[in-house]
Amino acid sequence: MRPLSLLLPASLLVLAASASAQNLPYPQADSVPASTVQVTAPIKPVLLFADEAERVAGSYAMSNGWRMQVRTGTRHIDAKIDNQKPIRLLAVSPDKFVSRDGNVTMEFNQGSYGDDMTMSYVPDPRLAQVVVLSSRMAQR
Repeated sequence: MRPLSLLLPASLLVLAASASAQNLPYPQADSVPASTVQVTAPIKPVLLFADEAERVAGSYAMSNGWRMQVRTGTRHIDAKIDNQKPIRLLAVSPDKFVSRDGNVTMEFNQGSYGDDMTMSYVPDPRLAQVVVLSSRMAQR
């Protein structure tokens, strides 16, 4: 009977020790590693009419010296920069085109006269960096 009477105080000590652990201060927010998830909605392409596609088709001289050739389809454009393989961009409006992964965006018919084009892209998805290039349609 004696061991049972010692068991009760021992179990109370274990419960008290765990209760004191719950009273410890929380770690600082910046010292706790956190995971983030970025969710993007799928791109819904729009239909381009022939005259809208003609306004963006052609060859462009970019602000960093690259040359870009743009060919159009009914829902997309194919942009070929120098000797690289073409990049397919879906039309989200008659003047804005985005890659499926969202890393490349081209906007046409900008500026006060509608003759500017801006291309932005993410060179490395592991970094928080976006490169923005521009071109004037008069350079086509």
